[in-house]
Amino acid sequence: MNNHLDKLSSFVDAIESIKETIIANIVLIGQIPSPTFKEKRRTRIIMDRLAECQIDECTTDGYRNPIGIIRGSSGSNPPILIVAHIDTIFDKDVDHNFIVKENSITGPGVTDNSVGAGVLVSLPEIFRKLDLRFKSDIVLAGVIQSMGKGNLRGVRHLVKTWPTPIRGAVCIEAMELGRLNYYSSGMVRCEAACNISTLNGEKHKFKPNAILILNEVINQIMKLRLPQRPRSRVIIGKISGGFKHGEIAYEATLGFEIQSDSDKMVKSIFNDVKDIIEGISHEYEVELNLKTISNLNASTLKYNHPLVKSAREVMKELGIKPAGGPSESELSIFLSRKIPAITLGITHGENYHQKNAQVEIEPIFKGIAQIIGIIMSIDNGVCDE
Repeated sequence: MNNHLDKLSSFVDAIESIKETIIANIVLIGQIPSPTFKEKRRTRIIMDRLAECQIDECTTDGYRNPIGIIRGSSGSNPPILIVAHIDTIFDKDVDHNFIVKENSITGPGVTDNSVGAGVLVSLPEIFRKLDLRFKSDIVLAGVIQSMGKGNLRGVRHLVKTWPTPIRGAVCIEAMELGRLNYYSSGMVRCEAACNISTLNGEKHKFKPNAILILNEVINQIMKLRLPQRPRSRVIIGKISGGFKHGEIAYEATLGFEIQSDSDKMVKSIFNDVKDIIEGISHEYEVELNLKTISNLNASTLKYNHPLVKSAREVMKELGIKPAGGPSESELSIFLSRKIPAITLGITHGENYHQKNAQVEIEPIFKGIAQIIGIIMSIDNGVCDE
C-alpha cells in the first residue's frame, strides 16, 4: 500500500506534463451537446478517442454505453470499473463553445460532467505516461441516461449485465476536489403538474391559478413533520408555468425530491405527499397529477471499509481534505449490488449547472492522481473479501 502512496506526488507532475492532451479531451467532448437520451454523438467521439489510444478492447454494451478495456496481467482477478456519466442538462440549441484560459475552462456542462468524461478518455494515455500496469482489467465506461429522467439507466444496465463479478468501482465527477462519497440516500424525484383549464367540462366560478395551487402544495409539504432520525427531507427544486404577466396561469409544474436514510421513510413521505396532492386536487377542482421521475435505494459502505480508508489515505498524501455526504450518482447502483465503490471529484469551479460554468485547470492533475491512487489500491486488494 505505502509503495504507491509514495509515488503520488510524482504522479501529479507527470500528469501535468500531458495537460494539453487532457484539456483537449475535455474540450473535444464538452463541445458536443449531449442532453439526456441524446448522447449518440458524444458516445461516438469517446469511442474514437479510446480507439486512438490503442487500448485492448473498445466497444459498446447493449445499452450503447461506450466502453474501453485495458487488460490486466491476471486472468483471474475481477475487473475494476471507472465510470463517468456523459449526459448533460443542456440541449443542442445552447452554444457549447468552450473558452480555455491559462487556469480555467468555461462552458455549459463542463462542471457536470464534461471534465469527468474528458479525464476518463485520458486515462489510457496517463497510464502509459506513468508506466502503470495492473493485475485486474481496467474498464473505462462512459454511461448514458444518468441525469434526471434518465434515472441512471445506463449504469443500471452496465452493472446488471456485466458478465463477471466486479472487484470495485470509482465514479468520476468533475466537482469538487475532495469529494468522497461512499453512501447514497434513498430518494424519489417527482413532478406535480397542475392543469386548471376545465374539470369534467365544468367552468370554475372563481378560476384558480395553477401556480398558486402548487404554492398550496408546497405550503402543505412544508408542514409535514419529518424525523431527524432517520434523516429525511423534501427539497423543492423547481417550479414553472404561466404564459405572461397579465394572465392567470392555466398550467404549472413543480419538481421536488424526497430524501432519507431509510427507504421505508421515503415511501411514507411519498404517500403523505400523494395524499396532499389528491386532497388539493379535489378541494380546488383542478387536474393535479403526481409523477415519479426517478428513484434510488439507500445503500452504504462503512466509514471504516478498507476502500474508504484507502481513499482517505490517498487524499491525505496529496494534501486533499476529504468532504463526505451522500451521492445520488452512479455510486448508488454499485453499492445496491454489494460492489465496493466511491465517487470522487476532480477539480474546483463555479457557476455549477449554468451556461457559464467554469472549472480550474491546476487542481485537475491532483484530482487525477487521487483516482490513480485508488485504482492502485483496489488492484492491490482493498476491496477483496
